[in-house]
Amino acid sequence: MPRLVNIANNAGLVSKLVNPRLSKMPAFTLFGARGSTNTDRVRLTLAEGSFTDYEIVLLDLQKGEQKSDQHMKRHPWGKVPVIVFPEGFTLYESRAICKYLARKYSFPLLPPDSDVEAVALFDQAQSAEILYFADSAGKIAFEKFAKRFMGLPPNEAVVADALRSINAFFDVAEGLLQHNDYMAGKDFTLADIYYIPLIQRLFACGYGDVILGRKAVGAWWDRCINRPGIQIVLAADREALAAARR
Repeated sequence: MPRLVNIANNAGLVSKLVNPRLSKMPAFTLFGARGSTNTDRVRLTLAEGSFTDYEIVLLDLQKGEQKSDQHMKRHPWGKVPVIVFPEGFTLYESRAICKYLARKYSFPLLPPDSDVEAVALFDQAQSAEILYFADSAGKIAFEKFAKRFMGLPPNEAVVADALRSINAFFDVAEGLLQHNDYMAGKDFTLADIYYIPLIQRLFACGYGDVILGRKAVGAWWDRCINRPGIQIVLAADREALAAARR
């Protein structure tokens, strides 16, 4: 995994992760933020693809570095993540980035284009994650996790409503995963990676029973979280957290 150093730019001091083994210009730069589930989605994809020829610049969201003039040129809404290639090609939105990287570098995380049914099932699973899971999980993450660092109380009504939606979603997923190992079928794909960061937030917020309380969903989660690439990212995050606490 890349290591953490500091660099100065027009937005001030930001954190930059670089691979110490790289002696040439990296293939691209990933602009993200520590604790960003969207950034983690891309990091997990790269780890599962065993791809290390890149650098990461971590912006400080609390300082508003994502809204700097420089970063707004990369992402017109001032968000993360963004990837930028040396020749200038720039792409934002985490799922678009993950799919682009998987195609560009042939990560085994997408069904082959020749299998139109498998592609359709992947698209279906991707849509289900976006429409029926991510919004509600994101609300819980914001209310119970992000607001903690902002010194603000959670809106428990929002949390309760979102939790009802999450439970309803996983009730359906429990039935589907009794017949498939993964969200899009028998193979692990980006559709599974997309869930991991926000499910980690659910655990951090005390809602792990949403996953572990369902046999098929819990088994799916174990298969996902114990993959070597996923474990590399989780270990790196644990090391970074321990270093930050010293």
